[in-house]
Amino acid sequence: MKIGLYVLSIVCLLLIGCGDEKDSTPLVETTNKNQKPAITSKAIEDFDYTDYALSPESEEALANWEKYQELAIQIGYLKKADLSFFNGEIEDLKKFIDQFKTETPKQLLTNSIISRTAILETMLLKLNENLTLENIDDKLKLLSVRELLVAFSNLNYQINKKLESDIFNEIQPE
Repeated sequence: MKIGLYVLSIVCLLLIGCGDEKDSTPLVETTNKNQKPAITSKAIEDFDYTDYALSPESEEALANWEKYQELAIQIGYLKKADLSFFNGEIEDLKKFIDQFKTETPKQLLTNSIISRTAILETMLLKLNENLTLENIDDKLKLLSVRELLVAFSNLNYQINKKLESDIFNEIQPE
């Protein structure tokens, strides 16, 4: 009788232990590699901000500032969703920023323009970081693009304002 009880206990344990097995492998969310990138020229065009352009006097004054001209070209590419300059190596970007700041014309070394340059530097580095990290949401990447465009536009505004002020100060009353 004891043997029958042991056999019955073993059979019950086997039945309980071998019940419905659920798949223990975790579900892995697959991403579609063919998804359209969220950073498109259309998405960038839809940003709501005031885009200041340089005045003719400012363009003339900045004609020899090579790093500004290069940045303006890259911002133009950014508006067309070409991110190649901004998602490159951080060392190259930092080198560009340092040259940008050191080559600033002396007449533009005012507190307002220096602060706009610092903000522009921050936004450049933030955009680079957000573009190079894979786990950053596309909405945050777009926000970083917008912030950089706003920072560049504000720099243009301050440059225009400074050079316009210089012109008005040169005018002597009769």
